[in-house]
Amino acid sequence: MGRVTERRRVIRVRDGSVGARPDTLVVEEPLEIRLNGKPLAITMRTPGDDFALAAGFLVSEGVLASAAELANIVYCAGATDDGANTYNVVDVRLAPGVAVPDISLERNVYTSSSCGLCGKASLEAVRTTARWAPDSSPGTAVRLTPELLSTFPDRLRAAQRVFDRTGGLHAAALFTPDGELLDVREDVGRHNAVDKVVGRALQDDRLPLSSCVLMVSGRASFELAQKAVMAGIPVLAAVSAPSSLAVDLAAETGLTLVGFLRGSSMNVYAGAHRLGLDEADTGS
Repeated sequence: MGRVTERRRVIRVRDGSVGARPDTLVVEEPLEIRLNGKPLAITMRTPGDDFALAAGFLVSEGVLASAAELANIVYCAGATDDGANTYNVVDVRLAPGVAVPDISLERNVYTSSSCGLCGKASLEAVRTTARWAPDSSPGTAVRLTPELLSTFPDRLRAAQRVFDRTGGLHAAALFTPDGELLDVREDVGRHNAVDKVVGRALQDDRLPLSSCVLMVSGRASFELAQKAVMAGIPVLAAVSAPSSLAVDLAAETGLTLVGFLRGSSMNVYAGAHRLGLDEADTGS
């Protein structure tokens, strides 16, 4: 399978001094996801956790919700004209009886690493119906303090092993409301990193993730909010800004959405009650 990093020669200019040296770069390669043998999407990703990425992608598309609905995932041999296996094509096979959606009009077959929504026929096609509502499972109501939440970005950053070598990866992590780090995944695409985390949870039969906090290293787009909702995650926190549509989706679905989480500062855009905050007491 492909490497996560590669070396390239660069010319460095530092304070007027010029010199050549090798630099470590994150690898970006296409991954074609097939569903029961038929092409579904192509995403630019960092190789690794490809099966989890494909499974998580199908969770966000509303195709999968449990390990029992997944038969297997395999790399496709002979993906090139010469019959070589590039490890850049995976085929997801659904379990018997699981409905295969009509994907012909929903999406074309290219998804960029910066925006997983490229190619969607319409915004309405994105608003897939979630199988779980936040806090819908008994005994899973998530509550945590702003003080505890403020520690998550540094802990996420400390767990980014490949970022330390390249500086070019996004990350997503799952935490418990008590602050335990459950999983962290990196990828050149922020949406891929979330898919890898969610897909691994599906493979381990842990959906819905109704007792988890999702922490992401970049901004909180509509798509990331949707992926959180589709996985049953009640809290999404990001170090950067959310989009207006992400805030709207969070308000509609009951998702707690936190942005600009840096140090002890944060903006809570929806679901403040899970942080013990009452908007009526803030003067807003």
